[in-house]
Amino acid sequence: MRMTVIGTGYLGATHAACMAELGHEVLGVDVDQDKIDSLRSGEVPFFEPGLPEVLARNLGNGRLDFTTDYQTVAEFAHVHFLGVGTPQLRGTYAADVSYVRAVIENLVPKLSGEHLILGKSTVPVGTAEEMQQLADELSPAGTTVEIAWNPEFLREGYAVKDTITPDRIVLGVRKGDSRAEEVAREVYATAIGAGTPFLVTDLATSELVKVSANAFLATKISFINAVSEVCEAAGADVTQLADAIGMDERIGRKFLGAGLGFGGGCLPKDIRAFMARAGELGADQAMTFLREVDAINMRRRDHLVQLAKHVCGGSVLGKNVTVLGAAFKPNSDDVRDSPALSVAGSLSLAGADTTVYDPEAMDNARRIFPTLTYAQSTEEAVRGADLVILATEWQEFRGIDPVRAGELVAAKRIIDGRNVLPVGAWQDAGWELVAMGRSL
Repeated sequence: MRMTVIGTGYLGATHAACMAELGHEVLGVDVDQDKIDSLRSGEVPFFEPGLPEVLARNLGNGRLDFTTDYQTVAEFAHVHFLGVGTPQLRGTYAADVSYVRAVIENLVPKLSGEHLILGKSTVPVGTAEEMQQLADELSPAGTTVEIAWNPEFLREGYAVKDTITPDRIVLGVRKGDSRAEEVAREVYATAIGAGTPFLVTDLATSELVKVSANAFLATKISFINAVSEVCEAAGADVTQLADAIGMDERIGRKFLGAGLGFGGGCLPKDIRAFMARAGELGADQAMTFLREVDAINMRRRDHLVQLAKHVCGGSVLGKNVTVLGAAFKPNSDDVRDSPALSVAGSLSLAGADTTVYDPEAMDNARRIFPTLTYAQSTEEAVRGADLVILATEWQEFRGIDPVRAGELVAAKRIIDGRNVLPVGAWQDAGWELVAMGRSL
């Protein structure tokens, strides 16, 4: 098929490249000329394993190109994916859908014939219907535009796999006459042929699926972190507790990793937008528990800072503290709402000489906290440290040799903010190891 992908940020660039990988002819569009120039030259402006190879391969075979011209987009195809951002509105919990609206306003008046716009952005419920009304108003005479919603379920670090071999495909369609299902089945024929479940819903349900999934995952993470606070007070071990309750198939072990909590560009903003939209719909009481989910998550950052002060004798003033990690999760360079970077910044404000190292997120971290010290390697980062904090669970950090690290630091003290280090090996090497939710 021929298709366009509007918005070439993390979601759009990945979707465009992977649709070309599946054999479609794809044109990506963005208003940012620098971003388009970068992608056309084969450079991915963010870190995502496997994506540079997919991008280069499909630029080379001619199935993929990028532009800033909406007129070219309108003439290129009759199927358009919408993947622009929906950030949190400043001063409120609500999502900003102005970029979504701008796509409809810029594209629809230029269309001719029958067109289908498949939304992939995470939006407040009711947005698709609103965009359909707007498209109907803006469509030229003789042109029909259908809005359907096809939410994304990408995990940063696994986005190529999640796009090419998704675990489910959800499509929301309008009531009455719709060609969206027929088109979507052709778009995703490879995945459907491999057995991927294909669910067709109404528009509102499809809009609620992604945000509900994220709210559930956030709740599960905050639940185990709340329990970890009790474990610390009682002298229990939250990792053993999580192993035990995770054996219950109704609960499962995934997302029961107690530690520093979640961050990134999706979970925090999505649960807040969910609360805001529920309030607008008159169902605000239904989502009030998400306020506590959010509060627990944010509290973890301060708790780790307080642990650092305690380990350093009551204050980090004048101490050399190393924070391993800046990205909000491993296999990503995304520092949006990053717990690791938040902790590093707080320690610096508390008077610590804070050094940060991350395998991929250094440039992005510098833009947010230019006053921190940034190392070029793990060994450089820990050299002379009075305290080391593991804040992002990169495999490089999980595999640190505690004996070698002990030869470099000023004091053998480490806080495992993700509960991933082999405790025995570190203690045998003479380290004082402190972990969140565990009495060691």
